[in-house]
Amino acid sequence: MKFRVERDVLADAVAWTARSLPARPPVPVLAGLLLRAENDQLTISGFDYEVSARSLADAQIEQEGSALVSGKLLAEIARALPNRPVEVSTDGSKVLLVCGSSRFTLQTMPVDDYPALPDMPMSSGAISGASFAAAVAQVAVAAGKDDSLPFLTGVRVEITGDTLRLAATDRYRLAVRELQWKPEQADAEAVALVPARTLNEIAKSLTSGEWVTVALASDKGAGQGLIGFETGGRRTTTRLLEGEFIKYNALFPAEYTGAAVIETTALIEAVKRVALVAERNTPIRLSFSTGEVTLEAGSGDEAQASETMDADFDEADISLAFNPGYLLEGLGAIDAPFAQLSYTTSTKPAVLTGRPAADAEHDPAYRYLIMPIRLSG
Repeated sequence: MKFRVERDVLADAVAWTARSLPARPPVPVLAGLLLRAENDQLTISGFDYEVSARSLADAQIEQEGSALVSGKLLAEIARALPNRPVEVSTDGSKVLLVCGSSRFTLQTMPVDDYPALPDMPMSSGAISGASFAAAVAQVAVAAGKDDSLPFLTGVRVEITGDTLRLAATDRYRLAVRELQWKPEQADAEAVALVPARTLNEIAKSLTSGEWVTVALASDKGAGQGLIGFETGGRRTTTRLLEGEFIKYNALFPAEYTGAAVIETTALIEAVKRVALVAERNTPIRLSFSTGEVTLEAGSGDEAQASETMDADFDEADISLAFNPGYLLEGLGAIDAPFAQLSYTTSTKPAVLTGRPAADAEHDPAYRYLIMPIRLSG
C-alpha cells in the first residue's frame, strides 16, 4: 500500500473515524483503524461491534492495499503533522508516514483479524444535519443513565411520513421533539430505540454536511437491528437497543389549569443562583402570583436563597417544586427567548415549551415534561 494525501484531509478523516473507538477494547484489533487504498480513494474504518464508522478521503493511490494501525496513535500523529502532503506506505509489518521532514513508523495489526463492518440499512430519508443535531441534543438530556434499565438510556426515533419524532425519558422527565424531514416514501413508518449517548455524538459529528441520510432497516433486508447515518463521504451505524419504550403520549396532560411565561435566559440565571444553596436532592420552589414568580431554595437552619422576577401570570397563586438540575436542563434545551411552563396541579407533571415572543403562541414542536417534587406541609 502506498498513497499521498493532504495533511488536513487525513487528519479530519482519521479524527472523525477514531472518535467512536472503544477506550478499553475487548481485543486489541478493535482499537485499530483500517486503512484501505483503492480506486483513487482512501477508506478509513473503525468498528467495535456496536458502532461502526467509515470515512472516505481523496488520495493519490500509487499502490493499492490495506493496513490496520492504532487509531488513537494515528489520530494524534495526523493532528500534529506539519501542513504538508503526507506519504503513507507499508513496509512489511510496519506503516511509514512521511510529512516534510517528519517521519513516523507504526506497527500494524493483522488485517484478517479485523471484523467486517456491518451493511448499511436502506435509506429511509434525509434531514438537515444542523436541525437533526439540535433536536437530538434537546431530547438526549432526558435520557436515563442507569444501564440496568437499558431501554431508558435510549432515544426513541419514530418516522411517520414526513414527520420525524424523537423522545427520551428517565422516568422523572420526558423530552419530545418533532421535526420535518424528507422521507424516501411518503407513507414511511418506522420505530427504533437508539443509545442516547451514541446518537448525540453521531449527530454532532455529522453537522458539516447539509443533509444527513437516515437509514433504518425494515422487517426484511440488510442492516437488521441497526440504524445508519451518512453525509459527505462519512458513514456510521450503531446497534439498536431492545425493550419496549413507555407509552409516553399518555403522560402529557390533556389540558392545563394555567401557564406562566418567563424570559428563558433570565430564568436560567435565577435558577442557577438560587440553586447554589439547594442541598443534594432538595428542590427549588417556584411560587407564582400575579405578574411575578419567586424562586426559593433551602429551609430551616440551612442556607437559604430567594429571588423574584417578572412573569406573565394571571392565574390563581400556585407553588411548584422541581429538581433544579432537571429544570435547568429543560430550560437550556428550549431554543426560544421565552419559556412557557404549563401545569395542572402542584403534584402533577408540568410541561416546558418555547415562545418566540412573550405575546406569541408557544411552539409545541419541543416539549419537556418534568415531574414536580411534593412539598412537605
